[in-house]
This record gives sequence, structure tokens and C-alpha cells, in this order.
Amino acid sequence: MSVELGTEESRLAALCALAQQTRELMDAVALTDVGEDDLTAAHAALTAVNERLRSVLRQTPQPFEIAPDGTLRHLGNAVTGGANPHALPLLIEVRDGGVRAEVVFRPLHEGPPGAVHGGISAMILDHLLGQAVAAAGSAGMTGTLTVRYRRPVPYGTPLVATAEYTRTEGRKTWAEGRISLPDGESLVEATGLFITPSAWISA
Repeated sequence: MSVELGTEESRLAALCALAQQTRELMDAVALTDVGEDDLTAAHAALTAVNERLRSVLRQTPQPFEIAPDGTLRHLGNAVTGGANPHALPLLIEVRDGGVRAEVVFRPLHEGPPGAVHGGISAMILDHLLGQAVAAAGSAGMTGTLTVRYRRPVPYGTPLVATAEYTRTEGRKTWAEGRISLPDGESLVEATGLFITPSAWISA
């Protein structure tokens, strides 16, 4: 069993390394200014890679699972998943009363010229708010998400994202969060209402 576990962990490590290389590829595609011949050659090479990867496909991304160290992980998650090229991936630290993550957005996340797309900021905050209520013992699904954009969010700049649990009423739980500059200046703020499904409570 230990051999099989080690083999699977090795495969997942290779998958995460491939996902990171794919992130770098996505950035390169968004920023490249090479000529047509190089673009055509790259297209042909990627076509071959896609055919190889599609030879064996899953029906869904990597699921929630227990890692060898006993922690819960979700390698397929769009925000934190190491095996999901769409993810930053965000590394979240649980602290008393909330969660924290250091964030550096990429040019690939651009919305307005020179700034991160508002939907990307909202996605990050939604996830952090959900992690904050889960850490407080009131895990749930997003009911409402209210986002206030204070200033444009830059990419390529170290930022800090935080969220804190605020209160619970029955199956409803609230949290607040923000994306800020390292000096604490708030760029985007959010409030979220999360609903704990009755099935989760009965389970």
C-alpha cells in the first residue's frame, strides 16, 4: 500500500509541476511578441502535447482528499489547486479568527489596463471568506457576496488578502475580507453570507 501511495503522490507532484509550467505558458502567451513562425511552431508543439494529455482523461478535476500528512486538500480547486493551471495557486494560512494569504496577481489577470479584473478579485475574496467561516466551524455555500472596489488592484505587486468570521445566526454565517497593500491600505473589500446546507448539519 505504501508503494502505491508513494507512486500516486509522485504522479500528483508531476501533475502539479505540469500545472505550474502551464501557468508560465499562459503568461508567456499573454505577453509574447515573437513572430508568426515561432507562434506557428509553438501551436504545433502544443497540439501534440494536448493530444498526449487527452489520451487518458478524468471526468472532473482532482477531488477533495486527505493528503499523506492528514490535511484536507483540493488540488483541482480554481483558487488553491496546485494541479489546476487556472489557480494562482493561493496558499492560505489559518489564524485566530480568520485566514490570510499573500497574493501576487499576474498580467494574465488584467481587466482594466494595468489592473486586475474585478471578477478575479471577487473570486479570491469569495474563497477566503468561505475559508474563514469554515475555520470558525460554520462551513457553508456562498449565499451573497458584496464587493466594494476602493482602488485598482495592481498585478505583479505583492498584496495581502485576509478574511474574518463575524457572526452566525442559525444556518447563516457572515464574514468580511479585503485585499490590501502590504502597508494595510485596502484596495478591495467584501462581505459574504454563507448558508450551511441542512444536509451537512444532519450528516
